[in-house]
Amino acid sequence: MTILWTILALALGTYLLRLCGPLLHNRFEPSGRVRVALSASAAVLLCAMAAVSALTAGHGFAGWARPAGVLVGAVLALRKVSFLIVVVAAAATTAALRLLGVS
Repeated sequence: MTILWTILALALGTYLLRLCGPLLHNRFEPSGRVRVALSASAAVLLCAMAAVSALTAGHGFAGWARPAGVLVGAVLALRKVSFLIVVVAAAATTAALRLLGVS
């Protein structure tokens, strides 16, 4: 029964936290430095999540094939290649390296 109360408390907390945005929108104006920091933190968080996904599998290193595929995809994305081609090239690179025995 305590698990049910825990889930309900977390759900209520989540709902109230999401409700704070619309309620405080007109009452709180963050400074320019805070806005820049929030923008930078969002980009850093996205990069960190991408790095963890690219470099780890389970509790260890994912091997060299996956980071190589991500690198190919990143280079193509920076060159503004079509998204479909970026994804296919990254997957093909990873698959080819794994086929060649690179883990």
